[in-house]
Amino acid sequence: MPTERSGDRTAALVRAAQRGDTLAMAELLDLLAPYVGRVCASIALDQGADAAQEALTAVFKSLRTLKDPAALHGWVRAIAVREAVRTARRAARTVPADLTTLPARGDPQLSADIRDVLDRLSPEHRAVLMLRDVEGLDERTAAALLGVRTGTVKSRLHRARDTFRKAWTS
Repeated sequence: MPTERSGDRTAALVRAAQRGDTLAMAELLDLLAPYVGRVCASIALDQGADAAQEALTAVFKSLRTLKDPAALHGWVRAIAVREAVRTARRAARTVPADLTTLPARGDPQLSADIRDVLDRLSPEHRAVLMLRDVEGLDERTAAALLGVRTGTVKSRLHRARDTFRKAWTS
């Protein structure tokens, strides 16, 4: 969690970047890129880098519209999630998911197995899993980020967990 001092520094960077200060923009990019990359990679998987680039471009294009610099990380998260889901959907249209061949449960490359199972979920299901189970957001906040109703988040989360569990144990 950012300290008050780091929050003040971030707010100052945002205000300077909004005024067109290129050094502040570069520093802000250095601050945000790793976080955006993690969010996008967990949703868009192999297209995570493309999604992160799109998200960061969107962030800096609309940075002047951010009214409260203290809300930067939540605002950036919303943009990153939106771009990651959009990028993953676009990629999913070109490569159909194959749910018939899943990794064996005792495979020594556990992270690769998890990634493989996640790869077989829809972008919407990966997004809701990431927001709830990795980011720890509540249903209402996740719903707002995804632009859907709270009930939709609950049902997607249930389906995503169920699909993941079935894929993992088969």
